[in-house]
Amino acid sequence: MRLLTELDAALCHEEVLVPSSNNSEDQNIQIIANQHNSQLPDLPWISDSALRNAVFTHPGMKNDIGATYDRLEVLGDAYIEIISTRLIWDRFQDISSGRISQIRETLVRNDTLAEFATRYGFDTKASVPSHYADQPKRWTKTKADIFEAYVAGLVLSSPSDGYGIAEEWLTKLWLPMLERLGDQRSTLHAKEALAKKIMGKGVKLRYADERAPSPQGKGTQLFYVGVYLTGWGWHNKHLGSGQGTNKAIAGDEAARQALLNVQLIDEIVKMKKADTLPKS
Repeated sequence: MRLLTELDAALCHEEVLVPSSNNSEDQNIQIIANQHNSQLPDLPWISDSALRNAVFTHPGMKNDIGATYDRLEVLGDAYIEIISTRLIWDRFQDISSGRISQIRETLVRNDTLAEFATRYGFDTKASVPSHYADQPKRWTKTKADIFEAYVAGLVLSSPSDGYGIAEEWLTKLWLPMLERLGDQRSTLHAKEALAKKIMGKGVKLRYADERAPSPQGKGTQLFYVGVYLTGWGWHNKHLGSGQGTNKAIAGDEAARQALLNVQLIDEIVKMKKADTLPKS
């Protein structure tokens, strides 16, 4: 019966709790994770049962603060910040601190962690107040908190090697995201590079907000900046747009995008050369 249940779930791509021979809740979570996405790295176990139960218990469900993820998610958040920063630091050694922060935000934001939690089936294990799943923003934050708490639970349950286990697991989760970014080079000097290439007497480059900043969680915002050229026969010509966790990063990203528009930049440079040639 157990084999038939697993086969049926695999064929139908359903998330099903399959009873295990020893009723292990951990094995049930792993079964869900394997059925949901076979490409996920194996889920490391939290060996301490009290911590394991606390990870999936919302603070509103128990009066005992130690039996919920209230404190665990704060510690887990700190570990996630450290591990993600070190991963980016080691992988991209020619990028600025601003770019490190920008990439890290992609890895650790609530949407990303909540998605991991869903793919591992954490949401089916969570004990939360009723109707939480009907409130998208709150539910996303809750799933992210549970994921952070799980990381803390891993570290605390194995004092000797828990941190290493968590780091190896998170690295495997994040690497596909980093690989999609490709080769990262320093973008701090994109503004200077763009100016050197196309600036001249009477020419202006204007960096302007293209839309209002949008909140990204954890107290951060995403800024949107465009770069515009006036000169060499153009007036307020849009060259590129960028976004970042502050205006400096967004502006530099806009300049980098402009430089990637080789056809337009070459045309501007051609006009610049023609305008600066000695008049006969």
